[in-house]
Parts: sequence; structure tokens; C-alpha cells
Amino acid sequence: MIYVLNGPNLGRLGTREPDVYGRTTYADLVRLCEETGSRLGVDVVVRQTDAEYEMLGWLHAAADEGADVVLNPAAWSHYSIAVRDACGMLTGRLVEVHISNIHTREEFRHHSLISAVATGVIAGLGVDGYRLAIEHLTTGNPDSPVGGSRR
Repeated sequence: MIYVLNGPNLGRLGTREPDVYGRTTYADLVRLCEETGSRLGVDVVVRQTDAEYEMLGWLHAAADEGADVVLNPAAWSHYSIAVRDACGMLTGRLVEVHISNIHTREEFRHHSLISAVATGVIAGLGVDGYRLAIEHLTTGNPDSPVGGSRR
């Protein structure tokens, strides 16, 4: 099982700043993730919330299950210690994904609290970053330093 968890405003994909995030809708993103999982023989559950408490619950459940997580924390990347701490409790691997390249945007977006507890980070590859993250978690070598060690 791989959880693909999305933070605030990602449900607005396709209409929110398409020059930054592209025209892919959230429904298209869900379909991409589910089809990638199906092709690789792994169950993928995709969720989005604008409520921090809900994200924390999902991360806690993933930690209890030992599940791998693909997380786009969105704005929470930059300020939510609660989301960072919940990510730190994960026992499976965590790939942080950002649709845009946060390092080329506004200064306040350059630092992610989540990256320090992630197995890996994908930024700036559009929604294709999700496909790559799922492929990595499914086919990557968990014993490789790059391939997926927890930290």
C-alpha cells in the first residue's frame, strides 16, 4: 500500500495558477497515481485535504501500518512543525513531492521542514513527480542509500 497525500489547495489543480501548477486537474492526478499503482501491482490510495488535523490523522495511520507515503505537503512544507513531526513518525519510506520547483519561487518557499525527514524529494517535474515517486517506492531498492533508506 502506498498513500499519496496532498495538502492545502491541491484540490484546485487545473484552475489554481495554471502557469505554475499546469492544467492537469486533481481528478487527472488521482487517475495518474491509481493507474501507475495498478501498472506496478500496488494499491495506491490518493487523498487531499485542506485541514491539517486530517493530514495528521492520515500520517499517523500510515505510520501505524508501516506504509510508504508520497506527500505533497503544499504550504505546510514551509511552516507546519506538526506535519513535519507526523512525517518523522513514519516507519515506511516518505517521498516529498512538489509540482513546482520550490527553490526557484518566492524566498519563503525555498525551505521545507519535511525534507529533513524524507527519504527523497522530487520538485519541479510537474505531476509526473508523483508517477516517479510511486515507481521509486515500488521498484526502488530499499537497502540502497539513494534507493530508499528511511533517512
